[in-house]
Amino acid sequence: MKKLIYLSLSLILLSCQSKSPQNSGYLELSGQTMGTSYSINYQDSLGRNFGPAIDSLLLAINAEVSTYIPSSTISQWNQSEGGIKIDDRPHFLRNYLLAKQVFQESNAWLDPSLMPLVNYWGFGYTQKRPVLAVDSQKVDSLRALCAFAQLKLDKGYLYKNKAGNELDFSALAKGDAVDELGRYLESQGVQNYMVEIGGELRLRGHQEGAQGWYIGINLPKTEAGLKEIQNIVEMKDYSLATSGNYRNFYEVEGQKYAHTINPKTGYPEKSQLLSASIFAPNCGRADAWATACMAMGLQRAQKLLPQQKELEAHLIYVDSLGQLQSWSTPKAKTWIKK
Repeated sequence: MKKLIYLSLSLILLSCQSKSPQNSGYLELSGQTMGTSYSINYQDSLGRNFGPAIDSLLLAINAEVSTYIPSSTISQWNQSEGGIKIDDRPHFLRNYLLAKQVFQESNAWLDPSLMPLVNYWGFGYTQKRPVLAVDSQKVDSLRALCAFAQLKLDKGYLYKNKAGNELDFSALAKGDAVDELGRYLESQGVQNYMVEIGGELRLRGHQEGAQGWYIGINLPKTEAGLKEIQNIVEMKDYSLATSGNYRNFYEVEGQKYAHTINPKTGYPEKSQLLSASIFAPNCGRADAWATACMAMGLQRAQKLLPQQKELEAHLIYVDSLGQLQSWSTPKAKTWIKK
């Protein structure tokens, strides 16, 4: 029987452990990282346990890109007056360059400099803000600090445009970490594997007893269980990231405020688009584009996505009658089995 892997935003924390299905050659690792859980399924005829190396790599990544760690590279940059040296911080630099790529590709709908606004709206490392206290002039002033295009990388230093500039790689850091773990497994000779962090996936080869991997995409409803699926996807040698506003929100006096900030307005985005699943060779780019799609909305995503080389997409949205509908790029349609 084929094993179905559920894409979810579950926050269940698991202690690192490994186990091997009897005589299968496939091993499983699980643990916690980046405020969520990770799971890895891989085939290794030598039965090696890569758990300690995986955990060590994840600690190194978090030490550079986590805004929740005061001593991290990104926290140091955010707290600095004019910027810091980053050419010796490979994980931070890799995230920055990927963010810059998708920022340009998406016409700035993916903007990692929105950290001041993310914190203001209560989705960053500060306390959630009561919506009734929102000051439109304050939002406008914070938008002036969101100047990603004006940051300058020169001779190993990333310079700020203004002292209040802050970065947030949460839109791509999990996907990028997934890629790093996958590249580590490949360096050890592993060809068949799945790496997942918080629902972001990198798939290579095939799972046990199948020609590819079978993935379940969550039903995009607030009340849906973590194993209620809307679609099943079959694919191999690709990565998949899903972003949605239906779980990460808070509510004040009956009004829901979603976690995706519109970089053009500075306010949480309200959209008929419920979830964006992006397929790409690398998970970091898929992760970043999934967030960009949620910010730009359905119509812009439908226009921009077909122009992006090596990207495929499956969008779930609600129509004018309140019914769930979906839109997929041609190749993605061949992967979706339900």
